[in-house]
Amino acid sequence: MVDQVLAGWREQGIRNVRFELPDMHGTSRSKIVPIEHAERYASKGLNMYGGTGVLDSRSDVVSGTLYNEEVAYADQLLRPDPSTAAVVPWAEATARLICDGFWADGRPLMAAPRHVFRRVLERCRDVGYEPLIGIEYEFYLLDPQTRTPLFSGYHIFNTVRNTWVPVIERIVADMRQYGLDIITANCEYAGSQWEINYRPGTGMAGPDQAFSFKNGVKELARREGLLATFMTKPFADSAGCGAHTHMSLLSRDSGEPAMADPSGPMGFSTVGRQFMAGQLRHGSSTYALLAPTVNCLKRRRTHTFSPTNISWGIEDRSAFLRVKEGSPEDRHIENRAPSGLSNPYLASAALLGAGVLGITEELELGPAARPPAEEDESQEPLPTSLEESLRLLESDDKLVELLGSEFIEAYTVMRRHELARLADHVTDWERDEYLELY
Repeated sequence: MVDQVLAGWREQGIRNVRFELPDMHGTSRSKIVPIEHAERYASKGLNMYGGTGVLDSRSDVVSGTLYNEEVAYADQLLRPDPSTAAVVPWAEATARLICDGFWADGRPLMAAPRHVFRRVLERCRDVGYEPLIGIEYEFYLLDPQTRTPLFSGYHIFNTVRNTWVPVIERIVADMRQYGLDIITANCEYAGSQWEINYRPGTGMAGPDQAFSFKNGVKELARREGLLATFMTKPFADSAGCGAHTHMSLLSRDSGEPAMADPSGPMGFSTVGRQFMAGQLRHGSSTYALLAPTVNCLKRRRTHTFSPTNISWGIEDRSAFLRVKEGSPEDRHIENRAPSGLSNPYLASAALLGAGVLGITEELELGPAARPPAEEDESQEPLPTSLEESLRLLESDDKLVELLGSEFIEAYTVMRRHELARLADHVTDWERDEYLELY
């Protein structure tokens, strides 16, 4: 299959092929391979440092993440997934393949995000369903030298500012050539913030599309002399960036929507309600993957359309789970907790896994929160620190089994290394508060 793809690319004049690996943060790590060597590497595997996928956010090599000193810092072999083949419209004569990592003996690196999602996907398929996943990203465009917004003020949906900079129209055009079916584009709430959405994808295509979009937007912005950031809360006095994650299930037998039932409560089937109940039951333990950094927690404030508790509500933007109304075929849920800094493979794995647990355990969906959900004090609050989130993730035995203990160990060690670095960092606030007076 890959050799057929490469043969077609040679006929198109493609000269270079990126072998891309999604890391623990959803960033693309890659090697550029001249196309005359691509077939050999696709067949035998392309060597890359095995610890690449578990580097921390500063690219520190973190001891205890299983893929470093434990394996003598060995290489992994990247093997491309032919279903991800795409020509990169903004790079000259270049195409890409998303890859999975394997050790020399053929064992997969099970802490790698794409393997984590695949593990959950297979469990979902085992119970008879195929997930349909779409992720709505918000991002800022900034001046790359000053790292400040291009303009200020609240401008959501302002027609003039929708295309204030040419890169927005270029993103829409190039992403369509890249294989993403763009459906809407608009400026977001804060100055210099945008949201561009695409049609959801089934199975692995869901997070693959999100990975392609995030990394592609950053590349395109750089080529236009701008800095694109999906940082959850880049400015204290401005809106945060979310990654609202829409999910539904399709029957593997019929291909029909499995979460809809016109005669059921809210038009949801029993399976749909169980899926929701699972995401709610495991809401606290999935939060370490939905809001994976200390910065993510600064987005979570009331009256900002960001959930503060584990709740659900019909069309309630303040709820953890927002039930989307509409026709039966469009019946789905939107989880509003994932932040712009979340990894689409890991956030999707967590939410899909929690939902599947709800189905297999036949959980009952409790009553909706009193709207707005964020003001219903009877609802369980979300974790208030990253350390708390990590402990809750580790203590959820069912979720650990589903995501894989290898991943849980590598991920929690890596995140705690980041927290240790933060604890040692002296901030501007501390200097302003203490340096002169004391």
